[in-house]
Amino acid sequence: MNFSSWNVRGLRGDGKMRMVKDLKNKYNLSMVGLIETKRRVVTRFDVTQIWGNDGAGWEFVGSTGASWGLLLIWDEMFFDRKNCYKGDRWLCVEGILLKNRVNCAFFLVYGAHSREEKSHVWEELSYIAGLCQVPSCFIGDFNEVVNVEERKDAASLSRATKEFKLWIQDMHLVDLPLMDRKYTWFRGRSCSRIDRAMVTVDWLEVFPETRLRGGPRGLSDHCPIIVEENMMSRGPKPFRSLDSWFTHTGFLRMVREKWRGLGEMQFTDKLRALTAPLRRWHKVNFGEMDNRILKLEEEIKKVDELVGNGVYDGTMEARRRALVTCCEKWYVRKEIHWKQMSRSRHAKDMDKNTRYFHSIASARRINNRIDSLVVNGRLVRNQARIKIAIREFYKELYHQEDSPVLGFRDGLVERIEEVDSVALETLPSAEEIREAVWDCKSSKVPGS
Repeated sequence: MNFSSWNVRGLRGDGKMRMVKDLKNKYNLSMVGLIETKRRVVTRFDVTQIWGNDGAGWEFVGSTGASWGLLLIWDEMFFDRKNCYKGDRWLCVEGILLKNRVNCAFFLVYGAHSREEKSHVWEELSYIAGLCQVPSCFIGDFNEVVNVEERKDAASLSRATKEFKLWIQDMHLVDLPLMDRKYTWFRGRSCSRIDRAMVTVDWLEVFPETRLRGGPRGLSDHCPIIVEENMMSRGPKPFRSLDSWFTHTGFLRMVREKWRGLGEMQFTDKLRALTAPLRRWHKVNFGEMDNRILKLEEEIKKVDELVGNGVYDGTMEARRRALVTCCEKWYVRKEIHWKQMSRSRHAKDMDKNTRYFHSIASARRINNRIDSLVVNGRLVRNQARIKIAIREFYKELYHQEDSPVLGFRDGLVERIEEVDSVALETLPSAEEIREAVWDCKSSKVPGS
């Protein structure tokens, strides 16, 4: 699934159509959003010139005079539009991705220039997103940066920028990092990153491998931005002990039984051997948490409907209490899980908000991902080559060269007192170990 947004200001006539068509074919795009079309009306002939065949759907916002104009084109074998919403500076299509039957929404945005107009656009987008209530992607020219580093020679953030950042936080959007370039807009010596793509948390639940890259700028003053969703194998995941496991009454009993069943093995080998049964146990007891919660909520709703129809007795009340208790338990487990995944420093001081922690964890996962790496002056995207390059780099970095054997001469090192020597060689007591572990913060590893 690849789709793109491009502010085509600076491109004219047939040259504009040709460059957009080349972009679509080169990156195998399923959807293209164009900004600054400068067309009052977009016809099927215009769309066919860009798409190259008749199997395309489209929606547009007409230009005002020789300014503005939005156009969103998609492959009808890729996306089935159900609803469409339009504003002066934005276009939203809601529908179904046909490959995996996912309900979602695409927002094509052309941000305003003044602070007041920008605030008005953000309010409109918030309202429409509330109507859709589906995984959503916001893409386009927002005419605003998020960080000082995104505008060349900028020293501080404007009031409009701060309001834009607050809007992103309030909408629980994850701003996709642009991996292969720093800026997307260029004019003379000025350059900034005002073109971006942002997705909702539930979008990343469905498409966890979503990433953003830049395309060739050509004659335009903007670079096209391309959203890709490629499932890539990144090797085995490291094992992680989850805090939520300890909320299950049978967890410690299971670990004890498996540990004893491993017999006489080296401690590290037993830990390694324990990971497989732990993964199986996790899948059985903690798999599909959202579906478990949804089923419990549906059962509670059925009980409420029966009570509303006059069916009520002690058994019904007991069942409802049991369902509520079980549902609450899963809410807590889900919150603990995403709180640990986010590793947020503010987690202790904040209200319980699973969606917040989920958003932090998703953003962290995206920012930590290495999609490309410069190796010996060349940009490498192949994951296998990236892993080899990283391994060879650290192998060379920590390589120990042969060195002469040196001895300590008298006076080179001061002698320590016998009391200090004994203290250094004394094994830590059980009380000291317990104190070090108990003082360790949750989900953290103590020092040496």
